[in-house]
Amino acid sequence: MNLWVTVPAYNEERLIEGTLRRLAGQTDRGFGLVVVDNGSTDATARIVREFADRHPELTLHLIAEPRKGTGAAADTGMRHAIAQGATHLARTDADCLPHPGWIAAVKRAFADGLEMVSGPLRPRTDEFPLAWWERRLLPAVLATAAFAGRLRPGNRGPAYLGPYVVMPGCNLAISAALYERAGGFPRTAIEEVHEDRALVNRVRTLTTAYGLRKDVIVYGSVRRLRAYGLLRTVAWYADHRYTPEVVDVR
Repeated sequence: MNLWVTVPAYNEERLIEGTLRRLAGQTDRGFGLVVVDNGSTDATARIVREFADRHPELTLHLIAEPRKGTGAAADTGMRHAIAQGATHLARTDADCLPHPGWIAAVKRAFADGLEMVSGPLRPRTDEFPLAWWERRLLPAVLATAAFAGRLRPGNRGPAYLGPYVVMPGCNLAISAALYERAGGFPRTAIEEVHEDRALVNRVRTLTTAYGLRKDVIVYGSVRRLRAYGLLRTVAWYADHRYTPEVVDVR
């Protein structure tokens, strides 16, 4: 198994070093890492280069994708990894902290026969002071999205071989072969298409070897939730029924 992790990044100078530190501190360090600078105008690329210089033990590539969009950047990173010989792919985002055992858990899921896997997305507690009820908001949003997704007509039909599940792009892993068969992430901006859901639905037409694992854990930023509020965040994830003027919350 040759696993590579893709991290798309746009103007993430405040948080990306924490993501890189968490990846460098994984219990299983047998993976390659590609960071895709998606046209950042801040110090994101410099921070990644300096981190790579300080950690020569990491296989860390910094590449650029000028076409703005999480889908475009993530797809560029995945295909770069495949070109490096990756047999399996994982993705997290530049505002996230994978659990220290994330890589090991992803590899276990693949070894058990899954071709695509995700798991819990929990709120970061280091970014903002969170009240106890705020810590429950992000899981509640995802649970609501999962329930609504199972009812959504576009996620149902005879073409799908298995049930709809929510697999956030910031906590997702897939075999390289299945990624290519499914056509990869659509090369779009996040306000156009939720590229993670699009990839899940493509996979559902090809195989049932996908699922969720409780030990595949990533801690995500709550900044969008803070900026939008609970109801608007739910509406955002429900087919962009709410789309703000400023999508890139920083």
